[in-house]
Amino acid sequence: MNPGPIAPPGADLSRRPIARVTSGGNTLPADHGQVWREYDISPYTMRVTATERPEQAIIDWILRETGYEAWHGDTVAVLSASKRSLRVYHTPQMQAAVAEVVDRFIASEAESVGFSLRLITLDQPNWRTRAQRFLKPVNVQTPGVSAWLMTREEAAGLLAELQRRTDFREHSSPHLLVANGQSTVVSAKRPRAYVRDLLMRPDVWPGFESQMGQLEEGYALEFSPLLSLDRRVIDASLKFEIDQLEKLSTVPMDLVTPQGGRQRAKVEVPQVAQYRFHERFRWPADQVLVVGFGMAALPIPVDAKPNLAGIPLPLNASPPRGDLLVFVEARLPPPQTAAQPAAPPLVERPR
Repeated sequence: MNPGPIAPPGADLSRRPIARVTSGGNTLPADHGQVWREYDISPYTMRVTATERPEQAIIDWILRETGYEAWHGDTVAVLSASKRSLRVYHTPQMQAAVAEVVDRFIASEAESVGFSLRLITLDQPNWRTRAQRFLKPVNVQTPGVSAWLMTREEAAGLLAELQRRTDFREHSSPHLLVANGQSTVVSAKRPRAYVRDLLMRPDVWPGFESQMGQLEEGYALEFSPLLSLDRRVIDASLKFEIDQLEKLSTVPMDLVTPQGGRQRAKVEVPQVAQYRFHERFRWPADQVLVVGFGMAALPIPVDAKPNLAGIPLPLNASPPRGDLLVFVEARLPPPQTAAQPAAPPLVERPR
């Protein structure tokens, strides 16, 4: 089935434009020496079955590597992909950067890579006192966030020590198989219902209806790794989101029913804490990346704990916080010494 013409939703194709529009020439502008290249990406895309558009990952990584502005400035540029071909129109320097990214995808032919992601929280950040000698700092752009590199032995020892603490909580420790360059999401969320509004309804008893709202609280961790050609370095995009319902403020409402009576009702106003993080890291594949998000909202909602009498303590006494850590470790086979595969074929279109 051939797709129809692409147009923004609601666009009026028959509308006469106000701006002056010309059809241009029959060739693409080449004021900066741009050249056309077509890269055969089918050795990669034909092996990825977990997503309908595996070629989108190649475009995403090209934009991460070269910058979004390079494709939307005064240099006329094209970056487009189908299932089999990546079409690029840019300067030779940019084509070289694109070719390197494409090679990193083609070299693996969508081989799945094993990763361990461990998400833990501690009530106090004082674990850093004893671990300081093992932590090798990594530059992070996001304020309040720290990152370190550790050897696998050091990371295993640190985790064993943290697990002996009474305030240790492990929220997720999946062992993931991710196609090289693709994204995977680990999440845990639950719905929380609340009374959002009141609607007067003379046809129902007691004359009004509660309109319910719903919030999703929990976390979502998106991880997208890309290996270097020699498989010794990992590039990874890490995106982390937390939504926590801190409390529901109750507002009493006095309603006059159609029968002239009065009814007491309530609406609830949610107080939500949100945390958003999105950054890219690069580190040696034989080391462990540890990202510390500081004293953040807990990724897994914590219900009220009963006291000695079995009566639940107030949930909203104070919003739960914890020192949030993510351990990222690659589970790669030993690197092979075989020659690297040839670069993907190029098709040059004359201007």
